[in-house]
Amino acid sequence: MTYFLGIDLGTSAVKCILVDDQGKVKASHSEEYPLLQPEPGWAEQHPEDWWKGTVASVVALLAKASVAGEEVAGIGLSGQMHGSVFLNSELQVVRPALLWCDQRTAAECDFIEQAVGGQAELGRLTGNKALTGFTAPKVIWLRNHEPEHYRQTQHLLLPKDYVRLQLTGALGMDVADASGTLLLDVAERKWSEDVVNRLDIPMEWLPPLFESNEVAGYLLAEIAELTGLKTGTPVVAGGGDQACGAVGVGVVREGIASVALGTSGVVFVHDDSYQMDPACRLHSFCHGVPGKWHRMGVMLAAGGSFQWWKNHFAFEELQQAEAEGRDVYEFLTALAESAPLGSEGLLFMPYLTGERTPHPDPKARGGFIGLNLRHGKAHLTRAVLEGITFGLRDSMELIKASGIEIKELRVSGGGARSLFWRQMIADIFGYPVITVNSTDGPAYGAAVMAASGVLQQEISDLCERWIETVERVDPNPQRQAQYEKYYEVYQTLYPTLKNTMHQLNDLVSS
Repeated sequence: MTYFLGIDLGTSAVKCILVDDQGKVKASHSEEYPLLQPEPGWAEQHPEDWWKGTVASVVALLAKASVAGEEVAGIGLSGQMHGSVFLNSELQVVRPALLWCDQRTAAECDFIEQAVGGQAELGRLTGNKALTGFTAPKVIWLRNHEPEHYRQTQHLLLPKDYVRLQLTGALGMDVADASGTLLLDVAERKWSEDVVNRLDIPMEWLPPLFESNEVAGYLLAEIAELTGLKTGTPVVAGGGDQACGAVGVGVVREGIASVALGTSGVVFVHDDSYQMDPACRLHSFCHGVPGKWHRMGVMLAAGGSFQWWKNHFAFEELQQAEAEGRDVYEFLTALAESAPLGSEGLLFMPYLTGERTPHPDPKARGGFIGLNLRHGKAHLTRAVLEGITFGLRDSMELIKASGIEIKELRVSGGGARSLFWRQMIADIFGYPVITVNSTDGPAYGAAVMAASGVLQQEISDLCERWIETVERVDPNPQRQAQYEKYYEVYQTLYPTLKNTMHQLNDLVSS
């Protein structure tokens, strides 16, 4: 049997899976690593931790699956997007990587738009506006605040590309992940010399570009010995976690959208041709499918909001879950289900780490609105889930307004395991919600890309053969009508409270 290794470098852990040549997952294994927050709103990680976690995960995976390294025919990589890995001339890490959720670069975003010639011009050149999570603002921040580190830097990579460098010794980046750097001409799938020159970033820092299924290097002998894999195993370019996640659930043709419920939340739609939102509220990126594009909206704290609620307010549920050996989120979603739709007039704003779509605002903040003495933990838990789902619908409304016809939603990520939450998504969005047999998301998409590159088969053809519908949940018309009224109120919250959020943020920052 031939296998393909998918490696997904997440924000909290690296996940590795083995997929056979029929698309079946043989085994998976994850290794966690720490997230550093040295200042409020900052988020960093040591690239060396990613590499150590990857090696440990691959070794454990091969042992768990009882698969020899010689049986692995190709490797694909997925990873958290936008994170900046600064390397010196010896390919050594200069400083910890600045991550996608880092919010320190608001001033640098303003500088970028001015230097390039305004938001409209930046959108014309890159398909996107300057956002704090993107990579280019982090480069400018390094130049402004850590000039010694800037002078040492000779190469710029994204997180999964650092892991590929360790595997193969080769520098490279795929166009899907490069779309989130704000340095790519997304329409032409090449580095934007105009933007790079106007920002005075050395072009030689930027690595060669690949399509996601192109072989970008081969496994080094010393890494083969370290991991148990075979020397010379092809390693394809792979993609950012959202492009890989979309491939992993089969969003490879028009008419299908996906909702990924991870730490962040993403609403993603396939485009056969390059399209962009003139106001740049949606991201316009290259897809992991060669020659295709996608648009997406991003909520910074989707599953992250639910995790925050669990960590700080679910002590009883955590104890019960530990005692019974069950997932604590099962208890929390059951608790939410016991509260009525709309949580008796309680709304939650999920802006716990700022927001990106449709409100690109690092100073946005979360909150409960409508609390009264009748509200208990069940109401608040349900309000958190409803608030996350309303916020994700904001992105879908932008996609619909662009003229794209959506026929179904494919939901993935940890939240997709809950039938209650999937039904809520169907009722709030008004679309059938589909789950598929591939539940490993970005890691599975990375394995598909590896198989495509090694077997020389189209990604879309592999997805058609390997990915099947498991369950469909249709909207309930009565609940949909009720949620529509709550959503109308939800849409008024950010515009009404924006100034208050900013004032509170400035009090803490002053």
